[in-house]
Amino acid sequence: MPFIYKTAASDLFLVDSKDQASPIAISTPMSGIAFTHCNNYIKSELGPDTTVAFPEKPLNAWTLGNYQYLISAEVTVSNSTKKYACRITYNNGDNEEGSLDFDNWSIIGLSGVTD
Repeated sequence: MPFIYKTAASDLFLVDSKDQASPIAISTPMSGIAFTHCNNYIKSELGPDTTVAFPEKPLNAWTLGNYQYLISAEVTVSNSTKKYACRITYNNGDNEEGSLDFDNWSIIGLSGVTD
């Protein structure tokens, strides 16, 4: 057990990032890009035959730190409005240069769209 305590107390799991977690909802350029990528992912998952409409901005967005975002928004799918939650991570850390490219993001989880 002493080894485990020393490992947990060390900097082994420390992530040094400019993006700090926030307990309150945010509205930043990166959260806006995360929202757009979540919407594009939902649209691609539902397919071209499904009518989908998204609002201009999310209901709420939170940064979980280290460029991980939780987006809460609504989507209208075939005349039925649903709330969804999308957890998404920007994979390039502090280098935001490639943030518009979806290949630099990972969808961690999505709920509410097909429930």
